[in-house]
Amino acid sequence: MTIPFFDGHNDTLLRLLESPRADKLSMFIDGTADGHLDLPRAKTAGMAGGFFAMFPPPVKISLDKVAGNPGGGTGELPPQLDTAEAQRSTNGMAALLLRLEAAGALSICRSVAEIRAAMAADRLAAIFHVEGAEAIDQDFNAFEVLYAAGLRSIGITWSRANAFGTGVPFRHNADPDIGPGLTDAGKELVRLCDARGVLIDLSHLNAAGFRDVAAISTKPLVATHSNVHAISPGTRNLLDWQLAAIRDSGGVVGLNYATGFLRPDGQFNADTPIELMVRHVDALLDAVGEGGVALGSDFDGANIPAGIGDVTRVPRLLQALLDKGYGETLVRKIALDNWLNLLERVIG
Repeated sequence: MTIPFFDGHNDTLLRLLESPRADKLSMFIDGTADGHLDLPRAKTAGMAGGFFAMFPPPVKISLDKVAGNPGGGTGELPPQLDTAEAQRSTNGMAALLLRLEAAGALSICRSVAEIRAAMAADRLAAIFHVEGAEAIDQDFNAFEVLYAAGLRSIGITWSRANAFGTGVPFRHNADPDIGPGLTDAGKELVRLCDARGVLIDLSHLNAAGFRDVAAISTKPLVATHSNVHAISPGTRNLLDWQLAAIRDSGGVVGLNYATGFLRPDGQFNADTPIELMVRHVDALLDAVGEGGVALGSDFDGANIPAGIGDVTRVPRLLQALLDKGYGETLVRKIALDNWLNLLERVIG
């Protein structure tokens, strides 16, 4: 039995953009042995679609300063990214997504009706997601261009500061209550997203920014790829009060497969059992309810458990949930239905 699933986060476009290969489209369409996700493997796994992130990569600095591994560095915020550089990389990834659509590899979906139509046509459904708003100017001209191209989900920050807010550094045995809240421009961006039907992703945003979004937004609160701080106490994971706020808003949390955000010791170690992923799902179900738990792999952007390896083994996770006794109806909600329900309430 193959259960279709929708994934809350991947960094595949960045992997393609940064590849030295010239045949970037065929890397995805025909598949390669590289990375975690391409079209043939997605089809094999039963992937219906997902959020395709456009993450403008950080200024290249010594990785030991931002390393997430305990003892690996000081966990500083990377420096802010120049708008022109952010626009160059974001536009490059957006162009790749548009070219993949033109080649018939996927459909950029602006509504749940379009997602369902793509699924009916056996075509991968893609949500156009920006992870870190550095490419957006404070006059929001770039927002309008990106929206016209299909933008329907945005993470205000990656793990650094920008003109709109401050992200969390990668630290273990620490919480995300670090740094100031949203700027005035950031608050205006929240209002604009609400008005235009663009999902606001709280993953990577610090606690003060989370509170600001919760106070301003009228939409469900969403963390597309985050886990439970009580199990893995790192800054990228959600505290009890954040989970309660997401639950009370009717929001969703997508389980992040990154080993450092799964493990209690915070180590990025592929020798991490699938059972630990199930433990986070258990805790998320307790915290946000059966309608608030989904998948948010972080494929092509994280060290993931060896038992998963790539998208083809997501069915192993779903089978582990069945073996836990969740029942097929609940597993289908976690795999697919909760994302579709949430998106219908936010983007339409």
